[in-house]
Amino acid sequence: MPTDIRDQPSIGHDEVLGLNFINPAAPYVFRKHFRQGLRSHIMEILAPRDVETERNGTISADGMRRFPMARPRRMLRIFRSRLRTLDDALKEIGRVKTVERYLAPDFMATSVECIVDYQGPQGRDLLLCGFQEYVAGGIVDPWTILDQSDLLPALYDGAAGSADGDAPPRNRWIWTVRQNGAEFVTRIKRMIVEAATIPDLAGAGNLIATASGEIRLVDINNISPVDFDGSILLDEKGYPVCDKSIEALALIENKIAGQPVDKQSELYKNFFDPVRWKAVKAKEAEFWSRIENTV
Repeated sequence: MPTDIRDQPSIGHDEVLGLNFINPAAPYVFRKHFRQGLRSHIMEILAPRDVETERNGTISADGMRRFPMARPRRMLRIFRSRLRTLDDALKEIGRVKTVERYLAPDFMATSVECIVDYQGPQGRDLLLCGFQEYVAGGIVDPWTILDQSDLLPALYDGAAGSADGDAPPRNRWIWTVRQNGAEFVTRIKRMIVEAATIPDLAGAGNLIATASGEIRLVDINNISPVDFDGSILLDEKGYPVCDKSIEALALIENKIAGQPVDKQSELYKNFFDPVRWKAVKAKEAEFWSRIENTV
């Protein structure tokens, strides 16, 4: 019996075209993105001519053959989680809309969320998909051992390499990304206070720094409530995403925005309590142990 698309470890072009809600005559190439999440299949939507140029190369004005990487026109996300009811699907979309309210359009990759009627091996079922803006740039890793003086110049090199044209000078870019990093942190803190919600800032590759100095959230699947009652909230995979995202927020505030972190503020004092910190580390270790045992 065929495997449900949500259970497959990875999928390619043929599997996407085989989905009942995708037009098999669609004039695109679907390719697995190098960064895959636990919660979604992430597929690049590419123009065939761009893939052909990537494969065969093109002759530049200086007579050199170059092989430019095909740039996605959009990204297709296929949500892995089962949705028991239409209300479950609408709640998932509602969480994304909350993040959009605080971050869109300048600080996230905007997405059109779709609820589709998926014909799977066990019959018809609801499936959540997203057609998302593609954001080119360098990956912002909050957990890097580099400090701000080394991180931002290194991040500039990755971001500038993704530019279609000339990137701004390094010093100007660093100034811009610091300003945008500070505004990103401000908006996330406002989201926490007003909507009691935080997106996953902790995952590798969830944030991108663009060639123009923007900070953009690209992983919008894992959105957690924020609770100050002392409980450690886990996502459906058992990961303490709220606490780890607030830890990542402090690192972004320091390493990207270049601001001192006030650990006596209400937010950080609550989540950086030593007893809580130790318990979160234990939950995180349990999560990674389960992941390793299922690989």
